Amino acid sequence: MKKVVAVLFGGKSSEYEISLMSASSIIKNLDRGKYDVINIGIGKEGGWFRYHGDLENILDDTWYQDKCSRLLINPSGEGAAIMEIRDKDLVPLKIDIVFPALHGRYGEDGAIQGLLELLDIPYVGCNQVSSAICMDKDYAHRLVEHAGIRVPQSLLIQGNFSREDVDEFLDKVGLPIYVKPVNEGSSIGITKAKTHKEVFEGIEEAFKYDNKVILEENIDGFEVACAIIGNKELLVGSLGELELADEGFLDYDEKYNTKKLRIHIPARLDDSLNKRVIETAKDIYRILGCSGLARIDMFIDKDKNIIFNEANTMPGFTANSLFPSMFLHSNIQYMDILDRLIELEIGEGR
Repeated sequence: MKKVVAVLFGGKSSEYEISLMSASSIIKNLDRGKYDVINIGIGKEGGWFRYHGDLENILDDTWYQDKCSRLLINPSGEGAAIMEIRDKDLVPLKIDIVFPALHGRYGEDGAIQGLLELLDIPYVGCNQVSSAICMDKDYAHRLVEHAGIRVPQSLLIQGNFSREDVDEFLDKVGLPIYVKPVNEGSSIGITKAKTHKEVFEGIEEAFKYDNKVILEENIDGFEVACAIIGNKELLVGSLGELELADEGFLDYDEKYNTKKLRIHIPARLDDSLNKRVIETAKDIYRILGCSGLARIDMFIDKDKNIIFNEANTMPGFTANSLFPSMFLHSNIQYMDILDRLIELEIGEGR
């Protein structure tokens, strides 16, 4: 019998539009010979809907205007966990596994994972605890550094922070620095501050997105990414190297429009460094408790030191996104990636 896969998209995150792109690609490429697919859209205000319309309307964000029926979440443990409201009747949905194509807050931070665990519905990706840790840049860095892997020097600040502490940090690491909301993705709210004034402007901007802000030293080097699939046995794609044409950084616009960004797959590393990066990425994956999948991003400095940047537990998932592209270079097709991720959960369990 075919497995029923529910693809979640949308959500209350600032990365709502990215989720629509990822979900559209996933829905299009799921093998209909193996799976029946249910499309579940979460509106910007948080409402859950089953969407019965055309795929194109997800991409252009008109999906919620037609062919939608509301869903009711039932955490009681009695009857179906998710029910569709049709003409005032409650119709239980049989779901074998959820593919949460949700990015950022409420998608990668453990919120949706915790809900699905409460509902006893299997899902693709890292569990609730790991998702929450990976989303929090401060917690993730502390764990990885404790395990002996280098991370950027940083300063965590909250509400009533001390300007003197910020000045002391700047004296120690110099400029430029990065100012980041702790719990955001896709470089939203991040500033590369080159002056003292820009640092404090960046702090003000970052606090619009989170109540915790982290200041990080700038690493003189370049960024590499490692795509990983697996629970016990880990499958790794070819490494990706991110090259910018100037001294800017990968902000939201550059990540999704790539005007100045060049991506090299495989990364231009010698064999020894390539192996070290892969082994370090695997170590980080395990340290952070990842399962299913993650993209581990790291810096390589001018002395070939490896410095952990961040872990993305649900990276972009269009057919052209970095994560599937790194596996494609290793001769693993997009459809096969989806199959592997679903089988990891249904076949092995957590």
